Amino acid sequence: MLIINGRIYTMTRENPVIDCGYLRTNGSKITETGTMDELPKELLHKSSLIDAKGGWVLPGLIEAHCHIGITEEKQGLIADDCNEQTNPSTASLRAIDAVNPMDPAFHDAICAGITTVMTGPGSANVIGGQSVLMKTQGRCVDQMILLAPAAMKTALGENPKTAYGDQGSFPSTRMGSAALLRRTLSNARAYYDQKKKHCLTETDFSLEAWIPVLDRKIPMKVHVHRADDILTAIRIAREFDLDITIDHGTESHLIADLIKDSGFPVIVGPGLTSRSKLEVRYLDFKTAGILQKAGVTIALTTDHPVSLIQYLPLCAGLAVKAGLPLLEGLRAITSGPAKICRAEDRIGTLEPGKDADIAIFSGNPMEVFTKTLYTIIDGAIVYQNQNKP
Repeated sequence: MLIINGRIYTMTRENPVIDCGYLRTNGSKITETGTMDELPKELLHKSSLIDAKGGWVLPGLIEAHCHIGITEEKQGLIADDCNEQTNPSTASLRAIDAVNPMDPAFHDAICAGITTVMTGPGSANVIGGQSVLMKTQGRCVDQMILLAPAAMKTALGENPKTAYGDQGSFPSTRMGSAALLRRTLSNARAYYDQKKKHCLTETDFSLEAWIPVLDRKIPMKVHVHRADDILTAIRIAREFDLDITIDHGTESHLIADLIKDSGFPVIVGPGLTSRSKLEVRYLDFKTAGILQKAGVTIALTTDHPVSLIQYLPLCAGLAVKAGLPLLEGLRAITSGPAKICRAEDRIGTLEPGKDADIAIFSGNPMEVFTKTLYTIIDGAIVYQNQNKP
């Protein structure tokens, strides 16, 4: 495939924008990019051609935190598998066992140029289970996977506190949630030590699931809104020498310097929703810009279905309106989440060797009137706008 006459947003640091350029793919991979002046003319007759006609060509967009396919649209409670709200600690749950690729939200994502999503359990439990990073096109989740497990979902703050406190169960306080997480991590570390010594007689799946977290092969994905909960997550991560992602981070702009010192990234959002509970009272699109200016690695999230996944580029636009630089707004839905989700070797930028996941827009995707013209996943066109300008 050969894409020509596009404004190519490679999203690399060295050469992020090619004003009038081309991009070539071979099979499922990108093979080259360059200016139109550099394009070998013989390629025009040897490739399947897309003329972008000045449109914006970006890496496929990435949603770094959502519940697509697990909390399905149009199906109601019968298809809501987001929270196993019978036990506050369910590390052995695997998102791949609940994702339904037939969820119509996957099509909405593709129509918005979103090619990769991190989806997983919700935040009712202190320990929710294992998330999965997957492409948005397919019928079999096993064939759509980039990383599984991709993260261990945990939660602090109001959600687990109310989910179990309202039942008169443990944990009913922030102290209880932190204590449960510490106890589980301590048990997991002891289990792992025994396994390395070949002293185990049987597998404990609830502790086995923590091994890639303890090895720092995948992060602990922590649902936190309030500043004190964010700092608790950082404290526990340091105690157990873990990598974490700070998910939502509604009050993270209040402690941006401390987050920068921690080295942990923040997946900011959802911003396009109401202040529905006390811990999100400082919800504001300015958060992403403040964090970026402080040097924190960021991504943006819709937290679908809290806000709809197809509005991810619009959330980036609102963050830009509130102070995030334009290129950083695009990075927050491309290269930023690719890095945070540990898949930057395959997605997030338009470079030779990367997956041919490409979105072509009529203009700036962060503007409301912009149309998605093409969505390409693994080198195949999976969406084409029939009403192109």
